[in-house]
This record gives sequence, C-alpha cells and structure tokens, in this order.
Amino acid sequence: MAGKALHRMPEADCVEESSAPMPRGEELDRFIAETMRPIVFRGAGAELPIVRHSLSSTDSVMQYLQEKWSGRALTVYRVAAAANGRFHYNQNLDGFNFAASKEALDPILREIAAVPEETIYVGSTDLELFFPGLWAENDPGLEGVVDENCAPVVGSLWMGNRTVTSAHYDLSNNCALCAAGRRRFTLFPPDQIGNLYPGPLEPTPGGQVVSIVDFAAPDFARFPRFAEALENAQSVVLEPGDILVYPAMWWHQVEGLDDFNILLNWWWNQVPDFVDTPQLTLMHAMLSIRQRPQYEREAWKAIFDHYIFGDTGDASDHLPDHILGPLGKMDAMFARRLRAMLTRRMQR
Repeated sequence: MAGKALHRMPEADCVEESSAPMPRGEELDRFIAETMRPIVFRGAGAELPIVRHSLSSTDSVMQYLQEKWSGRALTVYRVAAAANGRFHYNQNLDGFNFAASKEALDPILREIAAVPEETIYVGSTDLELFFPGLWAENDPGLEGVVDENCAPVVGSLWMGNRTVTSAHYDLSNNCALCAAGRRRFTLFPPDQIGNLYPGPLEPTPGGQVVSIVDFAAPDFARFPRFAEALENAQSVVLEPGDILVYPAMWWHQVEGLDDFNILLNWWWNQVPDFVDTPQLTLMHAMLSIRQRPQYEREAWKAIFDHYIFGDTGDASDHLPDHILGPLGKMDAMFARRLRAMLTRRMQR
C-alpha cells in the first residue's frame, strides 16, 4: 500500500531449550516461578497417545479425536484466503474479519482434510466438556501443579490448518503441547506491551487484547516501536511432541505451519481461588484513575507501588496485627467481605 514502510519480520532470538526432563506437578509451577521465561522441552510429549496417532497419520489422529468427542457442537471460525490465515479485526477495528458457527466435529475434520482455501480454526475448546478422557490420557504433568486452594487447571484444544493467532497475553501460566503439525510461537516479555501496539479493549477477537501489528508485514512507519519489540522477541517452531512452557502475561503469537495442526494447552495460577482477576482492577482503574490529572496519577502510582507492587512488609510491618485489615493475610471469608464492601461503594 502506498506510503507504508512494509517489511517482513526479522528472525527473533530462539526460545531456550532444556535437555532436562520436564518438571511435573508442583515442580513445574516452581520452575515457571524461578525461570520467569519461556522454555521448550523437545520431545517431552512424544509418547503421549495423541502425538503417536498424529505421527502415524492424519487419519489416525482424526479418528482418535472422534472417539473422544462428547458430541457437543464445537465453535468453529473461518476467514477468507485473502487474510492469509490471520484471525483479526476488520479495517475499522470495530468488528472482525472472520465468521463463527457451531458445528459437529466430523464435518469440521472432513473440511480440514480436504485442504480448503479458507482458513478454518477451532480454538480454546475445553477438554473436559468436548473431549472427555483426552486430558487423562495425554497429561504431560499438570496433575498437582496447583494446590487444593487454587482454581483448577484449565485444559484446551486448538485445531485447524494454517492459522495465525495474533499476539496477546494470557492471565495464567501456560503449558503447550504440539500434538499434530507444526506451530510457531513468537513471544515477548510483558514490558513490551507498548511496543506491540495493543488494539481496543473491546471488542477483541478472542477475549484478550491483541496486537494490531501484522507480523508478516510490519508497517514500521505506523508502528515504529515494534522494531524494539522485535529486539526482545523469542521464537520457536514446535514439532509434534514438543512442549513449551511460559509464564503468565507473556505476549505470544501462534501460527499453524501445516495443513492440519492440533495444540493442547493447560493454564494455571498458583494463587488462592478467592483472588479476583487483575483484569477487573485494570478496568476499574480506567474508571477511577485514568481521567485524573497527571500529578494525581503519579501520586496513585506511588501508592500502588507502596501497597501492591513493592515489598508487602514495607506497608504493614510497622502496624499491629489486629488492625491490619486488607494489609493482613487474606482468606476466603475476608475476600468475600472486601468484595461486598467494594460492590456497595461502586453502586451509585
């Protein structure tokens, strides 16, 4: 397009590979907390049934999915060939370039096997609801990754042909198993958010805010800071049986590189189940802080650093235990009381 500086994205640094066995259970959570970066375990899932089926043949792994399918209609997305597999916004950023429908598994698999011109995608499909038993047979080590006080682990299936899921972040830690085909992950640390040019908070293509930069042809005239994001990027191509683990809040674009791809992933957070999502805090900060004068925002930044992001002891060690209130140890009962108080104050 005239007037735009379009260039193909340069190669990113490679994601670190580990030759050690992949940690399991609570050791995996500790590993994520200590490394704080993406790590790939080559072949760690090679012996899992879904990987063995995919390495045998496409027909074999499709039959395996059919045997596990619960009969529930799946949400399937399609985008025209002109989009080059990228599920994203329309040109005005007020809608999307894809269509969604509810369909049975069999015709979806037949369509993918026929190598259609358009891109077809089944994303974030709950394993327990739609493919009961699949998780139990293909757990790469998530059992025990969180304790009984935390929200349960969520497992999902992602399937399609040559798809592109635009860069976004997840609120949870991620363990991703490449089960069929190849997948390319391009990852960025959380501090690169401004250099990735996030789109609108609403609507979003899949629930989370996404980068509006086209990684296949970045427009550096429009998005000049994206060059700095690329300097901090990490990339890896996963083969069937490879497992990638990375911390919550890391941005990642995911590309299906073959005519048929399956990814299984598991999300978890080692935080008590009564803890609310920080996404709610962000939205309320839009309401309560963002419109204030600069000097007030700076003051509130200092307050949040003191009470939330700094050493928690600095905010409470000088106070006796009986008056700590929200500064003290939180439990489910106190969380309910605090949530009720906030609800009352927000109703106006």
